[in-house]
Amino acid sequence: MIDVKQIIRPLTYANYRQLVDDLLREGKVTGEQQSTDLTEYTKLNVARMNRVEKQAVIEENLSQAIQQIQEPQQWVVITEGWCGDAAQLVPLFHKMSELNNNIQLTLVLRDENLWLMDQFLTNGKSRSIPKLIALNTQGELLWHWGPRPAAAQELINQLVANGADMELLKEKLHGWYAKDRTKSAQQELLGLLKAYN
Repeated sequence: MIDVKQIIRPLTYANYRQLVDDLLREGKVTGEQQSTDLTEYTKLNVARMNRVEKQAVIEENLSQAIQQIQEPQQWVVITEGWCGDAAQLVPLFHKMSELNNNIQLTLVLRDENLWLMDQFLTNGKSRSIPKLIALNTQGELLWHWGPRPAAAQELINQLVANGADMELLKEKLHGWYAKDRTKSAQQELLGLLKAYN
């Protein structure tokens, strides 16, 4: 059971985008850590979110699965504005949620909600984001997904094994996202929707 009333500063997608923009105008980013690098990453992420908003198209089979959801669900997304994976995926979650009024999308900042994040650690140890968590009206977990598609994770694993530095990792990962155009994430999310709805 997840008590959504415990969430600190729940945000709509529009509120989240506004918060990221407002902080950038002050030279700040979401989260506890502040640095020039994180500010620059966040600026890039705003451009990435804008691109995904314009270019991502929900595939027909996923659209149908979303529209078949009969009972109200709350989709909670754990994110931060500086996270590159989140920039590539959170706009997709938003587009998906708009296809069915039974879905209420809530975004939460990871660093303000570690009690929630720590229930969805990647490999039991990493606070990797974004995480998309689907709950029923009683707060029972239906399914969760994240922080990135399996193919993107495999790319990262290969690059790390070959000794790639952080800059090369970011370059290759975001190149992969640009080429994939959310298709891998959509297929994985479709599988979850079919399994649990």
